[in-house]
Amino acid sequence: MERVECDVLVVGAGGAGLRAAISAAEAGAKVALVSKSLLGKAHTVMAEGGIAAALGNVDGRDSWKIHFRDTIKGGKGINNWEMAKLHAEQAPERVRELERWGAVFDRTSDGRISQRNFGGHRYPRLAHVGDRTGLEIIRTLQDHVVHIDGVDVQMETTVTRLLKSGERVTGALAYRRTDGELLLFTASAVILATGGIGKAYRVTSNSWEYTGDGHALAYLAGADLVDMEFVQFHPTGMVWPPSVKGTLVTEGVRGEGGILLNSEGERFMFNYIPKAFSAETAKDEAEADAWLRGEDGAMRPPELLTRDVVARAIMDEVKAGRGSPQGGAFLDIANRRDADYIRRKLPSMYHQFKELAGLDITKEPMQVGPTTHYMMGGVRVDSATGASSVAGLYTAGEAAAGMHGANRLGGNSLSDLLVFGNLAGQAAATYASSSDRLPPVGEEVETARNAALAPFEEGSENPYHLHQELQEIMEAHVGIVREGTVLEAGIAKLEALQARLARLHASGGRDYNPGWHLCLDLHNMILTSLAVARAGLERTESRGAHTRIDYPDYDDDLGQVNLVIRRSAREMVVVRAPLPDMPAELAKFVAQEAV
Repeated sequence: MERVECDVLVVGAGGAGLRAAISAAEAGAKVALVSKSLLGKAHTVMAEGGIAAALGNVDGRDSWKIHFRDTIKGGKGINNWEMAKLHAEQAPERVRELERWGAVFDRTSDGRISQRNFGGHRYPRLAHVGDRTGLEIIRTLQDHVVHIDGVDVQMETTVTRLLKSGERVTGALAYRRTDGELLLFTASAVILATGGIGKAYRVTSNSWEYTGDGHALAYLAGADLVDMEFVQFHPTGMVWPPSVKGTLVTEGVRGEGGILLNSEGERFMFNYIPKAFSAETAKDEAEADAWLRGEDGAMRPPELLTRDVVARAIMDEVKAGRGSPQGGAFLDIANRRDADYIRRKLPSMYHQFKELAGLDITKEPMQVGPTTHYMMGGVRVDSATGASSVAGLYTAGEAAAGMHGANRLGGNSLSDLLVFGNLAGQAAATYASSSDRLPPVGEEVETARNAALAPFEEGSENPYHLHQELQEIMEAHVGIVREGTVLEAGIAKLEALQARLARLHASGGRDYNPGWHLCLDLHNMILTSLAVARAGLERTESRGAHTRIDYPDYDDDLGQVNLVIRRSAREMVVVRAPLPDMPAELAKFVAQEAV
């Protein structure tokens, strides 16, 4: 077993992991950066439309306070307000920092970073590079990280277990995917930046790496998870051809003027404006109308309502028999913008549909539908440091929770990973500098080793079949619309799947063995799926991305708590945690209906 020693171990090399590694190294820490895939192949590249930051370059009325309010309202009021505030305040500097490091953003006519409209944002706020923003951010961070001292990159390496000495995380066991060699990392601090859980679902925009690794690693190490019921279904994924179903269609298409149509040619989102803030009350209808009209009285496109609203609207149209031929809706920009504009502003979307679907989006509408996209839930962390409830363990990016509440606004993910990747890297380096590097307990190392190699023992379960069953259960029982008895049945099925994990079998050797890799990933996917289902059952209301048809309205009491998933005596329990009080000045500002 190969041994790697470091001060800070960063698990995940997407935007959050790269930014954390940079901060930790600049603070003097020796960093090991573990990438499940190749460096630069992170799922961050799928965040195409832009990065949200109140630069005020296109509309000078924007400010961090308005960005903060949009984020809280988008999250239906159960966000960690301190995280939302830090994010809104620090996002502009993180964007300007990227520019200093070489990121090439689209420009306004006077040479400033351009910004576009996006769902739920009052003003044009998303700095962008056409529709390839995530790729530009990864390129910039990757170039920066390879030119600073103190970062050792371990590519195509997967962490299987966090290791502890007493109550403190002191390392991890991992394996190289290329040759199956086991690696023992010893570290004073560990940062999880592993992304989401989307591969537990059949239709998803997520790449193969998104198997809930960080969520499961943290939970098994004793950390709290929070907001796990909130899984975001992006309104616009490709629905045709079947081989690419779920592939993301950036919100930038709607930000640049694209509209949604049903099979009757109706621009149906106008019919869903009164439902924009869930509870059908006069106050909510007035609030929705105020948001759509803006203070200048101009009507905003209803296609830019929050993602939960648009996704449910498309599903309602399909259920009513007004869907597109392949079970989605039509997204039309061809009749809204000229061809040169579309190819210039949306080059990736143009080529994506041309190559994958044989469709020219400058001439024809796209067929789109909801796809599993983002996990609002994750590890419960300290706002300013990313520290979990376990000593020495930090989390950033999609694997962390709190900032987005019940629903994430588009574009906030990229600024989230930069702001909190930076803060977690600094905090982990500070912790490491003041802590002795303790070796993991030998017994724990041996247990982790045996668990990693267990699939090569005798077993009868095919991991691919089990994965297919998991995805079918999650789609049928824990999907975009939920109901209590269906959730209960889903939990029973997930528990039955979990009991079969011990019988998983991987044939062949340890080098380049995807069957073995899936055996290990399934442990994480099923655990996180159970957390989603249990939290969804406990939240007996509809809020944000969580819709219960048996509880269609807000519950005022549940609107005052986050649901915490905790490991107690080896059992998964759900605990209600009261929201921290927001300062009166900020609470008053958020309560205002118009800017």
